[in-house]
Amino acid sequence: MEGYLSSGPQKADKDAENQKNKQEHPRTRIETDAIHVGQEPERWPGQAVVPPISMATTFKQLEPGKPVLYEYSRCGNPTRQCLEECLASVEKARYALTFASGLGATTTLMFMLKSGDHILSIDDVYGGTGRLFRRCMAQMGVESSFIDMSTDASTVVKHLKPTTRLVWIETPTNPLLKLADIEQIATAVHKHDPKIMVLVDNTFATAYFQNPLKLGADLVLHSLTKYMNGHSDVVMGCLMMNNEEYYKQLSFLQYAIGAVPSPFDCYLVNRGIKTLAVRMKQHMANGLRVATYLEQHKHVERVIYPPLESHPQHDLYKKQMSGFSGMISIYLKGDEVEKSKRFLGHLKLFTTAESLGGYESLIELPAVMTHASVPEEHRRQLGITDGLIRLSVGLEDVQDLIDDIEAALDFAFSSTDAK
Repeated sequence: MEGYLSSGPQKADKDAENQKNKQEHPRTRIETDAIHVGQEPERWPGQAVVPPISMATTFKQLEPGKPVLYEYSRCGNPTRQCLEECLASVEKARYALTFASGLGATTTLMFMLKSGDHILSIDDVYGGTGRLFRRCMAQMGVESSFIDMSTDASTVVKHLKPTTRLVWIETPTNPLLKLADIEQIATAVHKHDPKIMVLVDNTFATAYFQNPLKLGADLVLHSLTKYMNGHSDVVMGCLMMNNEEYYKQLSFLQYAIGAVPSPFDCYLVNRGIKTLAVRMKQHMANGLRVATYLEQHKHVERVIYPPLESHPQHDLYKKQMSGFSGMISIYLKGDEVEKSKRFLGHLKLFTTAESLGGYESLIELPAVMTHASVPEEHRRQLGITDGLIRLSVGLEDVQDLIDDIEAALDFAFSSTDAK
């Protein structure tokens, strides 16, 4: 540990300079960056076109206390570095750090706070994030408040406290797909107090459709488990930023806390992100077709999908996003849990499962699945009812998906089955 404390900051300085130089003058677009940045064959013996998986846990030092670049795999790994450089490029960030999960990234970030600090979070936040704030950070003396950020920035500023250290935005939200104006909120918060960090969870939109750092956010979080990897075979998270001091602090915390991903998982995400652009285009095409179909269906009370003109924040969607993923939320008529379960149980192509963003179509009932840990009263206030269903529309043939939904809805609402 003594050796790391003396050499670690030097390595962080070197990593910061390397990532900063790569990202300050981007020449290419996201489709190209995802394939080339961090993947240079010249950095590997034999000039491998695909970055190898470096499984080494430790690295030879030419003399005691002076590692060449990597010292111990928890504080740095060649395969992980390739991925982090690539991720930074697609999010238009200077720096990226990867973690063993999205919540691992969030937990590591929490160590930048101290007892007595306050987090102001959007109300319709991912269930795991809310659980961490309410049940874990509260035990550490960190207070959290949850408010609707889909109105305007003045609402956010009104709820800031002298102890507020972090404003947590998720946009679009999970599962109600509410939007928050990142630029407006970030500008207002930083004007109120430049020291408050503004973070955006960009998981649902992805770096392909939304770049929060360009809109004024300080930090961007992704659950790489979802769309950024896109293959439902890795659990991982990341934090990205432009602020060098935040990067140095989080680099130390990443090493000190240890929620780092395996080299093999880094390899898989590095592979998955190569097809991010083509996947997201198809996710949106399929999602829009399914959402438009559902909006006309007699058994559907309401469809929530930002690209639809019926979405209450459609104008904001057009302002800050270039498109959207395959995430759709719907309310079935009747708002009955048994009817919702019959619908999910009769689907053949949509798999009832938690998570989202893979190539396969998934569906879930948030009230009893992903958001069951949210207090019941809070769920009711948000509108997470027994009739709310969340779909992650995949890459299958879209007409096959629509046919599957049609048959399941007919079954769920059939007079014979409803008796």
